[in-house]
Amino acid sequence: MQLTKHTILLAFLLPAIMLLFSCNKFKDMNIDPTRSANLNPALQLAQTQLQFSGDLEQNERLGVLETMPMIQHIAGAWANQWGGMYVKQEQYLSLIWERDYPGKILNIVDAVNRTKDNPAQTNLHAICRIMKVYLFSRLTDLYGDIPYSEAGKAYIEGISKPKYDSQKDIYTDFFKELTEAAAQLDPSKDKNTEDLFYKGDAIKWKKFANSLHLRLAMRLVKIDPALAQKEATAAFNGGLFTSYSDICKLDHENVQNDYVDIRGNGLSGAITQGDIIAYRLCNTLINTMKATNDPRLDYIARVYIDNPYKPFERIDITAQVKAQVGIFGVNSGNFIWDDYKNSFQISVPEMGGASFTVDNNTQKAQLANFLVVNNAPFIHLSYAEVQFLLADACFRWGITLGGTYTEHYNKGLEAACNQLALFPGGPGSSTGSTPAISSAKITQFQNDNPLLSGKELNIINTQLWVALLMNGPEAYANWRRSGYPLLVPGFYLGYSTINTIPRRFEYPLSEKVQNADNVNAAIQKLGGVDDWTKRVWWDKE
Repeated sequence: MQLTKHTILLAFLLPAIMLLFSCNKFKDMNIDPTRSANLNPALQLAQTQLQFSGDLEQNERLGVLETMPMIQHIAGAWANQWGGMYVKQEQYLSLIWERDYPGKILNIVDAVNRTKDNPAQTNLHAICRIMKVYLFSRLTDLYGDIPYSEAGKAYIEGISKPKYDSQKDIYTDFFKELTEAAAQLDPSKDKNTEDLFYKGDAIKWKKFANSLHLRLAMRLVKIDPALAQKEATAAFNGGLFTSYSDICKLDHENVQNDYVDIRGNGLSGAITQGDIIAYRLCNTLINTMKATNDPRLDYIARVYIDNPYKPFERIDITAQVKAQVGIFGVNSGNFIWDDYKNSFQISVPEMGGASFTVDNNTQKAQLANFLVVNNAPFIHLSYAEVQFLLADACFRWGITLGGTYTEHYNKGLEAACNQLALFPGGPGSSTGSTPAISSAKITQFQNDNPLLSGKELNIINTQLWVALLMNGPEAYANWRRSGYPLLVPGFYLGYSTINTIPRRFEYPLSEKVQNADNVNAAIQKLGGVDDWTKRVWWDKE
């Protein structure tokens, strides 16, 4: 869906409005701060949606520098040391907190409050409740116990130092909120056209609420299997995504993002903003896809001759390089200049048949252009993910939820392959020149990768890990809750501060200064030390 003019203006104006809104509590204590800006909750919702994937700095720190290398999807760049070599950078670990609470959280909490007693906005209220759960779930899954019940209420109820709720209590409320919001949605009532996910479609939002419910239920498989099964079953009974067309995504504009303009895909902007693209695919991902004869590998992993500051005008030399040395990336925990490869010569038709020297850096595969274009969609929750989660649930508990675990797994493989067509220029996309991944190739992929006895959960969740490429935070969460794939830590002597993959993000320094009593109470529950090797509540050893 294209962003409307209204929403484009919103991207620039609403942060300034909120700044005035927050400053107002100091300038005029007699004015009700919830009314001072007279904000439209529909636009507050749209702003949170757009910022989620449009904020370049947040997507750079959270995705490209921390979780994507941590989960071994990408590697090689100097900046990948923070996540891929476990070089602690407190500013990067704090940025999502520092951005979300005074921005997206404040907006969505306020929007829920503004719509709760308005009979003309019952659907909008339900949608805002769902979006609130989605935003908070990312925060609590990264940090653990966080401000939740009192968060975002400094301007509504005067709470400037919110308490930290336990993650267990937060999840209990998540399930309540998603169940009630899904039941509240009514196609015959208000339809919010400013909504950037589904244009206010109540049926699709209901499916998203239930599919998000399933995702969060499966987080609990280690800490409370009985509750996880109960909530996963409830999510299924409520109605999940049933096809490729149900998925939750945001289609961005073909605009190169900066730190102000957020119309383009912020993750893409973070990857392509330099003079050349430094990031490479991690060999953990490439080798997994090779071992499973994954038909997506030919499309995802490409080799380019760089065109400085013009990433989408690079010359694709994948075929020539593959013929000489095959396809490979960078080992986990390595820089691009490690594992040195000898140079060789190729002839490049696009350069008039000129000879080109493929050096060590050039021959290591990158994310294909179509994955990182400015107007690439950001996929929040896919049909493939739902199918893999159902496969996990059905196998884990010996139940049937609309199909057997094998049937759900095979549907997940098919959906994950077809998902690439959502990207402009991807295989099978209407704007691309590359063919779709054929049904014959997908069937062969399914046949090549049966669910082997004793390895079912490993295989299912490894395929979910591949499908979650371009969503580092979610891949990181699913790896922690499932234990798969089996990743070897990327230790680098002289850089790495620990020899194990971190399990959570540490609390920001700002909280330790401004909300010391509450954050210290949360730290005591971690054993008295705020460390990224500690685990969140559901990540039981």
